[in-house]
Amino acid sequence: MNKKARVDWNSIGGIVLAFVAIIGGQVLEGGHVGSLVQAAAFLIVMGGTIGAVLLQSPIKIFLNGLRMSKWVVFPPVHAPQELIKQIIGWSNIARKEGLLALEMQAATAKDPLARKGLQLLADGSSGEKLREVLEIDVSAQEDYQKQSARIWEAAGGYAPTIGILGAVLGLIHVMENLSDPSLLGSGIAVAFVATIYGVALANLVFLPIANKLKILIAEQVVLQEILLDGFVAIANGENPRFIENRLKGYFI
Repeated sequence: MNKKARVDWNSIGGIVLAFVAIIGGQVLEGGHVGSLVQAAAFLIVMGGTIGAVLLQSPIKIFLNGLRMSKWVVFPPVHAPQELIKQIIGWSNIARKEGLLALEMQAATAKDPLARKGLQLLADGSSGEKLREVLEIDVSAQEDYQKQSARIWEAAGGYAPTIGILGAVLGLIHVMENLSDPSLLGSGIAVAFVATIYGVALANLVFLPIANKLKILIAEQVVLQEILLDGFVAIANGENPRFIENRLKGYFI
């Protein structure tokens, strides 16, 4: 569960394709890429969106959501087959050397849930008590990660509205300078580009990140449930082959 993360080229290709299509369409219509670059519009949309998300989210959740965003490109390894092999290895050790032998395995386990489960097995916890304890950990971790992923969903909701706010500010700037034609162009540009930034960031970046994180969180929960069921089976003294066949039912 803690192997080096792979690169998700699908995510990279998707975001590149989206922006190339939009910018390419702008060029094909005779527009200039430079007209889409407006520092004021970007500041309004990004600053306003970040501020709104910070207002609704505890800083711990906000920072964890930022850290989790790297999963879009470097997702956690989802290898249930390898996890099952590891569980079967622990089961064989328990059958041959006794549950106390798993204490050494707990000392070298990198995953916190695996380490805690192995220690509980070594302490002689029953399957029922072990499930009761570990289910709390799995549920708490899932809830924490889902709350963190929701900051991107929230950003996707706020960005278009703040883009409209930027457009209104740009139009106010235009109305204030009707007597000076040299200032009209910049005001109109900020107005329209702010709307583009808000809608584009929401639908091409923020919401896709939120949805991708939800999928990856669900995959991690499946791994944790496999681990939990494997520990309970070991505590109940079930046959390793039976444990393996049952755990394989978690994936197709």
